[in-house]
Amino acid sequence: MRKGKVVIIGAGGVGGVVAHKCAQVSEVFEEIVLASRTEAKCKAIASQIDRPVKTASVDAENVPELTRFLEKEKPYMVINVALPYQDLTIMDACLATGTHYLDTANYEPRDTAKFEYKWQWDYDSRFKEAGLMALLGSGFDPGVTNVYTAYAAKHEFDAIHELDIIDVNGGDHGQPFATNFNPEINIREVTAACRHWEEGVFKETPPLSESRSYDCPEAVGSYNIYRMYHEELESLTKNFPTLKKAQFWMSFSENYLNHLKVLQNVGMTGIDPVIYNGVEIIPLQFLKAVLPEPSSLGPLTKGKTCIGNIIKGNSDGKEKKIYIYNICDHQECYREVQSQAISYTTGVPAMIGAKMMMTGEWKGPGVFNIEQMNPDPFMEDLNAYGLPWTKISL
Repeated sequence: MRKGKVVIIGAGGVGGVVAHKCAQVSEVFEEIVLASRTEAKCKAIASQIDRPVKTASVDAENVPELTRFLEKEKPYMVINVALPYQDLTIMDACLATGTHYLDTANYEPRDTAKFEYKWQWDYDSRFKEAGLMALLGSGFDPGVTNVYTAYAAKHEFDAIHELDIIDVNGGDHGQPFATNFNPEINIREVTAACRHWEEGVFKETPPLSESRSYDCPEAVGSYNIYRMYHEELESLTKNFPTLKKAQFWMSFSENYLNHLKVLQNVGMTGIDPVIYNGVEIIPLQFLKAVLPEPSSLGPLTKGKTCIGNIIKGNSDGKEKKIYIYNICDHQECYREVQSQAISYTTGVPAMIGAKMMMTGEWKGPGVFNIEQMNPDPFMEDLNAYGLPWTKISL
């Protein structure tokens, strides 16, 4: 088995989980470097881990600086768990230094809440020419939900026709209002127009305008889920053209939605600059600064997440419907890696995707979405590294 060196960029909640989980797999991740704009955050994470983790300060938006850093460290690959605004600059630096690349969320520009893969797909020919691999969306959703779909298409169906991805967070952190991951990204995502796939096109509806009640399995509870756009729909409908309908659903409490509505009404979720005391600020970035840091919610959060895919299609000439899901306990995650389940469910698949690449299980030049890879070894590793899955017939 190949051993190698990995650079993790990003020291938020997910970066911490990735560092912990890579450290657990020393037979693959021989050397770990954790880098962020703020090295103190990296050092705090490294101090939690019982094997050496090198730390560094680097500006992921500065391509020359990042290139010099990668030239110095010479990793096999970069795991990018920084902000999605930084995807392209990190990809540029990887191309400049002959470094393989993995991320968990697609690129979006700072000044527009626009979620699409076009910018990164356009890098395909450059990665092919360089003989490098870029793996996009190796988190949970996107990520595991894509692999669930690929696994079902390979083993359960002759053709898949309908897909509902349902993301329920049954956790309670006790705060009046907080987001479980980067507030800026979370709120941009939630307030964007909804798009779902139907009859060969994406149909747009107002944000959170479609909802239903959903009963989670294994006594996780009953929650209101709201239809919203999520980036994996774009790649899944491209890579599984038999899909006739594809939707993404996420749970929100009334408390969260009421706070969000007020913040929208007073302009605090805006991404256009305003002048305050002669200084230009972005309202949403200011809001992020005053909200609880997501990583601080780890010791406070109780309850479970339930994320999975309801998939409908044909098998042997008959209609079939299955549900593949994972349930993750916030407190168990904190005991293992000092982080709540939202970061855990993203960080573990990032490590597994990197393991697939480091060992050569997944390889090939170009830019790939995770569902284009063989799902079987990834599904096995989900069971082995803390995200066991269940499949039931509906």
